Amino acid sequence: MSAHNPDDLDAADPPADDPDAGTMAAARGRTYALLAATFDGDIDQVATALADNTFADLAAVLPVDLNTEPLVRDDPDERALKIGYDNLFVVPGEHYVPPFASGHATDPSEEFESDSPYHTAGDSGELLGDPAARMTQLYDVAGFEPDRGDGIPDHVAACFEFMGALCLQEARLTDDPTAVDRLATIHELQASTLATLGWLDQFEAAVANEDTVEGVFAGITRLARTFTAWDARDGVQTAVPTTDQDTDTTSQ
Repeated sequence: MSAHNPDDLDAADPPADDPDAGTMAAARGRTYALLAATFDGDIDQVATALADNTFADLAAVLPVDLNTEPLVRDDPDERALKIGYDNLFVVPGEHYVPPFASGHATDPSEEFESDSPYHTAGDSGELLGDPAARMTQLYDVAGFEPDRGDGIPDHVAACFEFMGALCLQEARLTDDPTAVDRLATIHELQASTLATLGWLDQFEAAVANEDTVEGVFAGITRLARTFTAWDARDGVQTAVPTTDQDTDTTSQ
């Protein structure tokens, strides 16, 4: 169950012709991989996705009206995108928004000390707080080590990379009748990961407040928050089909 508020999705009707489970899982995986690259500062991929309307096309199929104007650039300025990314997510300064869950926590972790000039010990919002520990536990269950996110387990890029890997593994196993238990674990991990991403609501609001000129990353962040809210409600499988030997479905 996701911590997102799905109220703005409730009025939407499901697509008339749903793709099969494997195709849908693969598409979800590719989307998460693109979002992971975006929030990891892979500006080449961001520029390409802007130029070929990938972000806008994704926004168009979600059951919410999103402003796609910031998501389309015929000739993206990669230098400007890099500066915008760094100002928002890399260099602590006037427009910095922490791209990791611990930075948006409202309560301090139980055991944490910091000598960082950007954080006061005993306050919430510390680096590598409790949300990072929770994500590390999920990675350990899956035997996963994120390559993205600067080694910060609850970095949004690492979380999206993990979701992408889970979805692509789901796509590979969907038609395997011997993989029922493995698929159940994958679905549980997906649901558990999405349940940790409620902080994207605060993150999206903070990025929108700081990215007020070009608005590219504000638009992408809004898209990412909306996509994960949709995925938590409609994307993750709630039950795994049984094999001939099973009598009950395996649910999360």
